[in-house]
Order: sequence, then C-alpha cells, then structure tokens
Amino acid sequence: MKSTILAASLFGAASQALATDGFDAYTVGKAPAGWSCGATGKGNPRWTVEADASAPSRPNVLKQSGSADFPWCVKDNIAIADGAVEVKFKPVSGKEDQAGGVVWRWKDGNNYYVARANALEGNVSLYHTTNGSRKTISYKDAPVAPGVWHILRVEFKGMAILVLLDGKAYIQLDDSHIAGAGKAGVWTKADSVTLFDDFTYTTLVK
Repeated sequence: MKSTILAASLFGAASQALATDGFDAYTVGKAPAGWSCGATGKGNPRWTVEADASAPSRPNVLKQSGSADFPWCVKDNIAIADGAVEVKFKPVSGKEDQAGGVVWRWKDGNNYYVARANALEGNVSLYHTTNGSRKTISYKDAPVAPGVWHILRVEFKGMAILVLLDGKAYIQLDDSHIAGAGKAGVWTKADSVTLFDDFTYTTLVK
C-alpha cells in the first residue's frame, strides 16, 4: 500500500502539544516515578535513573542494565493516538543486542508498536507486538554507532508511520495493526545496556 506520509514530516503545520522528560527530577538508583517498567516475555529488566556525564541534558539518564526478552518503560500519564515520540539513546554494550527503541500506542506489556535502532545489526526496524508476539513490519540498514548518542523519532497519524534516525527518514508506510490512544516510552532487547535521555512526546491537537 502506498504511504500517505510526507518525506520529512507527517504533521505539516498542524498544531501540537509537546513535553520533554530529561530524567533529572527523579531519584538516582531507582526507576523514574510516574513510569511503569517491565518486559515482554521472560527475564529480569533493570530500569534505573543514573547520573551520566555524557548525558545530552545533564545530569541524569534512564538506564536499562538488566536482561530480558524485550524490556520496556512507559510514561503513565500520557495517552496518544496521533503524534510523535522521540528519544536520545546511547547503545553501551551487549553481546546479543545493542538496541534502543521507542514504543507507542502501548495498551499493555503485550500490545504496542515499537521502532528500534540496533548497533550490532546496523539497522532500524519497525514492529508491532500483539498478544505478546513481536512481528516485523519493516527494517532498513542504517548507521548506528555504539557508544554514541543518537536520536530516534517516530511520527504516527492514523495508519501512517514515519521512523527517523538522527534526522533521516528510514521507514515510511501505512499499518493498521494497532489503533487508538496508548502510552509511550522506551524499549530495549535482550542484554542491551542502553542509556536514554530527553524523552519527548507530541500529541496532535485537532
């Protein structure tokens, strides 16, 4: 199906409501208050706020340092049907994976969209997770250097989805697997140790 997305942005001149969470107001060593953290599948994720001198907006970052099938951490007080999610992430280590991602239209730990970039594979991927099963929608080769901060952004409106890494669009298509409002947050895979900062979310104002 031909995508309805514009090459650079889905929103055009539409008005938006925007907020950013830099993880600086939370207690270091604990999961951020007002966020729910867990994993799809098995394992033991570990989400904590940590001080990090390399943070794009110092002093703190959100760190995932456990190991599970698909760790996630979502912000509780948002519900977005159409909008955008953006985060700065740094893949630190991982033998199986070095991934950083964002989730949106998150209904629960088994049902949501996820887009991720992977430093070991050198690609950007889009998935839907339905009833706990992750299915690939699309993936594209992309430069994802380890140990470096990147910006991952997803714009979504109706069926249209646009995925950008470091300002470049890699995936643009229409998909109808998950509709309606949901929470949004961040995501990793397997043994990825990943840092996140400046989580930004946008809701289209109709």
